[in-house]
Amino acid sequence: MFKIGVVDLDRKLLQDIREGDREAFAQLYNKYAEYALRVAMVVTRNKMTAADAVQESFIRVYKNIHSFNIDRPFEPWFYRILINECNRILSKTSNTILVGDFLENNLQVAQEDNHKFQEYESLYKAIESLDDNNKIPIVLKYLKGFKESEIAEILDINVNTIKSRLFKGRQKLKSVIEILEGGSKNYE
Repeated sequence: MFKIGVVDLDRKLLQDIREGDREAFAQLYNKYAEYALRVAMVVTRNKMTAADAVQESFIRVYKNIHSFNIDRPFEPWFYRILINECNRILSKTSNTILVGDFLENNLQVAQEDNHKFQEYESLYKAIESLDDNNKIPIVLKYLKGFKESEIAEILDINVNTIKSRLFKGRQKLKSVIEILEGGSKNYE
């Protein structure tokens, strides 16, 4: 049986979108939207702002699909658009609400998400405490699975800078998690 790889499937969807297939765009959206929202929430710290960033990112993808080289992987291009959109929205408004504040004021959302993130609570708090220079590369590498070279492309930064930021981010995460968990666990 012939298997279609992720890149080939994305290429097919992108080609179909170029030809005006709205169902293909819906499939692309459904494939990437949920995790894009999580990444955007980490960057913006606000669910509404994150949702706006995701929507705007998909609009930009749709409008610029003809200029994208479909022989290249879609994800790095998409996440570069998403990160840029998050930063654009954040620079436009300084009225950001921390995720913790949002969850406290929206108990239904907090109850819905509680079971998904409970076991990773210390990790998410630690990630939230990082500055964007360390947080964004950490999220893209360890929560999304991008290679350092892809992160460098997404953020338009030298790969050695990404490696340095990941190293410093891991060090900061280790310290914060040890503090959050009372220093009782030994992390390596």
